[in-house]
Amino acid sequence: MDTVTQGLAGVDYAIFAVYVLVIIGVGLAVSRKNKSSTEGYFLAGKSLPWWAVGASLIAANISAEQFIGMSGSGFAIGLGIASYEWMAAITLILVGKFFLPIFIEKGIYTIPEFVEKRYNKTLKTILAVFWICLYIFVNLTSVLYLGGLALETILGIPMMYSIIGLAIFALVYSVYGGLSAVVWTDVIQVVVLVFGGFATTYLAVSFIGQDAGFFAGLGNLVDRAPDHFEMILDKSNPQFMNLPGIAVLIGGLWVANLYYWGFNQYIIQRTFASKSVDEAQKGLVFAGYLKLIIPFLVVIPGIAAFCITQDPALMAQLGEAANNFLPSMDHADRAYPWLTQFLPAGVKGLVFAALAAAIVSSLASMLNSTATIFTLDIYHEYIDKNASDYKLVNVGRLTAIISLVIAIFIAPMLGAIDQAFQFIQEYTGLVSPGVLAVFMCGLFLKKTTTLGASIGVLASIPIALLLKFLPLQMPFMDQMLYTFILSVAIILFVSLATSKSDDDEKAITLTSEVFATSSAFKIGSYGILLICAAIYAIFW
Repeated sequence: MDTVTQGLAGVDYAIFAVYVLVIIGVGLAVSRKNKSSTEGYFLAGKSLPWWAVGASLIAANISAEQFIGMSGSGFAIGLGIASYEWMAAITLILVGKFFLPIFIEKGIYTIPEFVEKRYNKTLKTILAVFWICLYIFVNLTSVLYLGGLALETILGIPMMYSIIGLAIFALVYSVYGGLSAVVWTDVIQVVVLVFGGFATTYLAVSFIGQDAGFFAGLGNLVDRAPDHFEMILDKSNPQFMNLPGIAVLIGGLWVANLYYWGFNQYIIQRTFASKSVDEAQKGLVFAGYLKLIIPFLVVIPGIAAFCITQDPALMAQLGEAANNFLPSMDHADRAYPWLTQFLPAGVKGLVFAALAAAIVSSLASMLNSTATIFTLDIYHEYIDKNASDYKLVNVGRLTAIISLVIAIFIAPMLGAIDQAFQFIQEYTGLVSPGVLAVFMCGLFLKKTTTLGASIGVLASIPIALLLKFLPLQMPFMDQMLYTFILSVAIILFVSLATSKSDDDEKAITLTSEVFATSSAFKIGSYGILLICAAIYAIFW
């Protein structure tokens, strides 16, 4: 790590320029085939192979939220925050086994569309509005803010200009080409972000190891910050409210993960676009293995930044540049951008490209899914039932542009947050328990009625707000779990009290054939379970 100041060298700009040209070129090239039909624009012509599905899932998921936000939580909390990633790998198996086959069998474009098939149009519209608001006011705004923070720290570009630049980059290829452009560029983006992420981890840890190198640096990390390597926090830990002990493994984190990976349009949309159920399932397993390595790309650098800032000798080696955007417990999200200041020329360009890949791939995915939900579930349903494919595609493009403009103006307001990753999880957690309850009851409980589901999901918001703002001192993961349980109870109570028959007329009939999986899926799933068990056995 060199004692360099903000900015990129000529070689860094060259690397980043090549990356930008490749992404835009590929995005526009693959757009030509499917850009004019609704299935082509919103579902990539249902032609994706498993490896494209898996890579695109991770590219959509890994964003500034992880590189900046999770790295900041790594600085403040430690390896415990990696539970979001490692538990997600297990969640992907459950989604592939139990949820995905039902969705694909129904031939749906959007998650709200499934709600209409299982319940009714009114509930579909309620949830569609929920998701559009969540994507614009939480997801898009947070990704833009964190991306802007990274550019401001690395290059010294003012926050607002950084946000606008990232937004334009994402718009250039994704709005024109739809899901095809998003997915096929994601395959490239995930390669860039993995190599760029590993470069930062390797150099930061090697710097701590000094002449002894990378593996000595890993040992030094554990020795200097042992509390940062606890996976299960006890109540004495100041970060317990963010990661409440064993509840991380058996409590509210399951609500967050099952909602995110199973019923989140901008994630699950890739699997709807796969060639078959088997291809989609193998793609989810592939994504699971990629999730296992993500903490080494984003959490370890945060812990490394913590150790460096606590060591006067290491700080002295970095020179005056060490004071630029210095991370602290109050400004933990500065950790990853701060580290990148000290990377050598060439590597910094690669890491900058990785950050950009993570940011714009997620922006593109969120924009495409926001456009898909609004166009198909609201515009086509209520405004113009006879709209042509050409008109629907253009409405989708306009929706994406308007959504991004709104997010651009809101994003700078997030500057007062010290751990944006926790902010995203907490405020998504106001909506996710009720939505998850509706889907879980609708999928697996035949007695669930539309009235029960509607009352349950509407009641979940005030329940979540009460648990959040009452003086209970309750971790938000526990709030999510209790909100989910109470929402399920309300759905079942209302359903049983108002039902006129044994089973709801729209109940889903499940058979063993629906949940049949290939040998490749089973073997891959067992591997993920064994690796996760080993990780928690080592770092318990």
